[in-house]
Amino acid sequence: MNFSLTQEPVIYTPRLELHHICANELFTLFETPESDSIYIGHTYSNPFRVLVDDKGPLPWRVPQVRENESVNKWFVRWIVLAETREIIGSTSFHGAPDQQGMIEIGLGLEEPFRNRGFGYESLLGMWQWVLTQPHVQMLRYTVSPDNAPSIALIKKFGFVRVGQQMDEVDGPEDIFEMSASEFRRDNPAT
Repeated sequence: MNFSLTQEPVIYTPRLELHHICANELFTLFETPESDSIYIGHTYSNPFRVLVDDKGPLPWRVPQVRENESVNKWFVRWIVLAETREIIGSTSFHGAPDQQGMIEIGLGLEEPFRNRGFGYESLLGMWQWVLTQPHVQMLRYTVSPDNAPSIALIKKFGFVRVGQQMDEVDGPEDIFEMSASEFRRDNPAT
């Protein structure tokens, strides 16, 4: 089966660019992460080896894309620091909106770039983009109850803790949600 090189448009924020990874590059990154071919034709580099040394969401996203390439639209984006053209992290929705219009996101930043507003900026850009897509009604973010920085980050947006779940890999996670209409009201596009 041939998979496409189609990429979603770049999401721009004041300091970041969120670059979508096409299906072919996603597979290469997962299967042969040392291959430089995934960077050819792009204007960024990966000196921090984001998603190379730690696969992050790739073990879940790659099989989903192999089964149905159209879901890749929602998946992995590099977080690129515009000033240096370096990849400093990644972000990905967990899938397309579900039947109730809920969509969940994950985020990872390299240590030197944490607690500098890049997480907030990345999430804001991703959520503003996803709210231009049809059927999105609810935004969700799950986080370990011990991860105080991520909890503080999500609370900055006004998300409310609605419960807890047990993740098979990460253990207990607090569930934070906000309706699309509340997010639009409280976080207008810039």
